[in-house]
Amino acid sequence: MSTDYFIFLMNAGLQSVQEYLALHVLLCLVPAFFLAGAIASLFSKESVLKFFGADAPKYVSYSVAAASGCLLAVCSCTVLPLFAGIYKRGAGIGPATTFLFSAPAINILAIVYTAKILGYDLGVARAVVAVSLSIVVGLTMAAIFERGKVERKKIATFGEDKHRNSAYLFILLLGILVVPEIFGSWLLMLSILIPLIAITVYFSFKWFTREELSDWMGETWFLVKQITPLLLIGVFFAGIIVEVLPSEYVARFVGGDSVSSYLIAATSAALMYFSTLTEVPIISALTVLGMGRGPALSMLLAGPALSLPNMIVISRIMGAKRGASYIMLVVVIATLAGLGFGYLIG
Repeated sequence: MSTDYFIFLMNAGLQSVQEYLALHVLLCLVPAFFLAGAIASLFSKESVLKFFGADAPKYVSYSVAAASGCLLAVCSCTVLPLFAGIYKRGAGIGPATTFLFSAPAINILAIVYTAKILGYDLGVARAVVAVSLSIVVGLTMAAIFERGKVERKKIATFGEDKHRNSAYLFILLLGILVVPEIFGSWLLMLSILIPLIAITVYFSFKWFTREELSDWMGETWFLVKQITPLLLIGVFFAGIIVEVLPSEYVARFVGGDSVSSYLIAATSAALMYFSTLTEVPIISALTVLGMGRGPALSMLLAGPALSLPNMIVISRIMGAKRGASYIMLVVVIATLAGLGFGYLIG
């Protein structure tokens, strides 16, 4: 590789990072970090996990399992110990695998960032499809491996539920997050955003103790430190990918409407390891090179749910047969969801 070409690629990567750090993206991600930090510190994981127990009706356990990713703010790494905990404590394989599939896919940061970078159609489709199809995964796993009446243990309640003010704070932070997306005018946006931030700060000090606020800021800073460096690296290499990867190859393998395009997208994403959010800039780079939006959704669904290390852990927790069945189900469902989305957008 010549020196000039190397410098060209470095500049392409740096330009990609510069565009990522544009103010409109920061206005989206900074509030999302605070929101994710608040969820992680002020919402009780245990109060959610107890709904997977034997006493919970199926419609409750599956609904909570499908939607809990928004409340727990887990990624593909942190979901594994949570999944192991609820599975070994007596949750049925249905709700447990529903939770395992949906939780990383509807991480609040990931959904916001997907909508911002790849478009609201893919952002909304990712959230809706992940929630709905996770139930299909769980029901299918239960139908295969839990035929007949299965004795399930109770999952103990782990402490007190969080104060309802946590829910009010969630609404305020969500408002801060969406205001910049609703109002195009800077003057109008700031006239709403600044008072909303002031109200949020005031009630945060009124509703929560210093220790709780400290936990919130600590969790937010932890997420920033954990995610931002990896995200910037992902954005940097995504900029290089656009220059290096021949667009005709991308268009040939994942640019068409054939079933193979969707299957290749889902399978390759399942084998990759995407750190939280890094799938978005990489998939964005591939769409620039010609990848279709249907295959992009297949990658967005399979990528966070699976990776090679993830598959090994899942198989050890559930056993090889159940683990293999779950992995195949995720790939097939991600493929079919991409096909459906590609058909709908025409």
